[in-house]
Amino acid sequence: MTEESIENRPVRRTCCPCGGHDSNGGITRRSFLEGVGGAALVGAALTGLTWSAVAAAEANNETAPQRRALVVKPVLVYDTPKRSPQTSWRSWGGIQTEADANNEVTRIGLELGELGKNADFPVQFLPISRVQNAGGLAGVNDLDKADVYLVYAAGGGMDTFGALASKGKDVIVFCRHKSGPVYLWYEIISPRFLRQHTDTLAVKGMDDQDVVVDSQEEITWRLRSLCGLRNSIGTRIVAVGGPGAWAQPADVVPNLVREKWKFDIQTVSYDELGKLIKAARADKASVERAKDRAATYLKSKGTKLETKREFVDNAFLLEQVFRGILNKAQCGAITINSCMGTIIPMSETTACLPLSLLNDAGYLAFCESDFVVIPSGVLLANISGKPVFLNDPTYPHDGVITLAHCTAPRRMSGDKLEPARIMTHFESDYGAAPKVEMSKGQELTIIVPDFALKRWVGLPAEILDAPFMDVCRSQIDVRYACDDLKLAEHMPGFHWMVGYGDYLREVGYAVKRVGITWENLSA
Repeated sequence: MTEESIENRPVRRTCCPCGGHDSNGGITRRSFLEGVGGAALVGAALTGLTWSAVAAAEANNETAPQRRALVVKPVLVYDTPKRSPQTSWRSWGGIQTEADANNEVTRIGLELGELGKNADFPVQFLPISRVQNAGGLAGVNDLDKADVYLVYAAGGGMDTFGALASKGKDVIVFCRHKSGPVYLWYEIISPRFLRQHTDTLAVKGMDDQDVVVDSQEEITWRLRSLCGLRNSIGTRIVAVGGPGAWAQPADVVPNLVREKWKFDIQTVSYDELGKLIKAARADKASVERAKDRAATYLKSKGTKLETKREFVDNAFLLEQVFRGILNKAQCGAITINSCMGTIIPMSETTACLPLSLLNDAGYLAFCESDFVVIPSGVLLANISGKPVFLNDPTYPHDGVITLAHCTAPRRMSGDKLEPARIMTHFESDYGAAPKVEMSKGQELTIIVPDFALKRWVGLPAEILDAPFMDVCRSQIDVRYACDDLKLAEHMPGFHWMVGYGDYLREVGYAVKRVGITWENLSA
């Protein structure tokens, strides 16, 4: 067979098509290489990486970057009306004097202290400010430091609320009904402010979801959502082999991600990676450390080796290369294009286990470089503080659907490791891939993004089983509550994102802020 015919022969190295397609729907080596060498290599390229620099970065910092705290500015808006005989001299509300306001500031401080102590996300509360009108905001010198304003709407005029809303920050308005002295804006927040004396919402960037009455838990989940969003916007991510988009134009979706999510995509070519892997394999100290780490990992509770030990050793060495690149590039996220083809002969293993290890260590690590779905994983992980599972869905039937992939985190709950069998990657029957035995009965958040980055579907589900079928190694059968046909008709795109716990409302609250429509199939 000639070299030309070999190059153009359709190959299928993964369950997920990417790059160019021939007339028979297969992926040719030539079209793939043209894709990752041309249009797919969008964005800044990380070049000149040396093993000495990468190894030093890996050894000096083994911890992943932490989520940045959401900075919240509490503002009490109130009135101190003066009695005037035979007139309506006061509005509704129980905050009418400076003494009332002093007591309310104390109450707010206690509530926020308790909220901050119990929050499962990083949050910082700035000092509580109290104002009676828009002019009073001029004396508040830390408004610009905040990510979000938490406005306690005890009284005051519309000018104050309008001035806060116009500053381009997220705003949550809190009103009291029974949690303390009743607030004026419990009565008028909708007709006077949100609808501006009309029948439709009229304040840019705010809607009814931004109003909370009494509940501290309702404040908490909104802040959790905004913390996740703030940590996701502007994510810096390494794309080995360039960014892709699962059968979509490789130069379109990544640019949409840059526009909507402000991602800073740093490309590492396979030529650069190959040199680093070669140098790492020649570094006896790094090789021995990888073997030692692999041995410790394989001795951990619930871990069973069912592939060649050298595949696991090589996987730990590859993880050290990836982590060194991440630390050198000051990134907390990585994704790999052609992870089931190009990387195998370079590393003599697969990328499945290394990505799993990175996720368990607190990084965000995704296979396939699919930027259609990666933003949903970044957001869900930053909201929940837990690793997420990028997967291939199947077809819904009888209230059940199978989700599978050969790379999955084991620390899905955020703390303990799930049991895992370390096997070969399914399609190649080579390398090291974890079959993570995810917990039966576990509640899940599922996100289904569309190819156009315009609509995401949310689906609550529960794990029924972690079967062992002839599909990607980490696999779960999940039960959902909606109608089978409804799900089939409403699921866009291809890849899905899964996380432990119920964070559907947080995801929906966040994505509308980047211009994505949220469709919650549990609603």
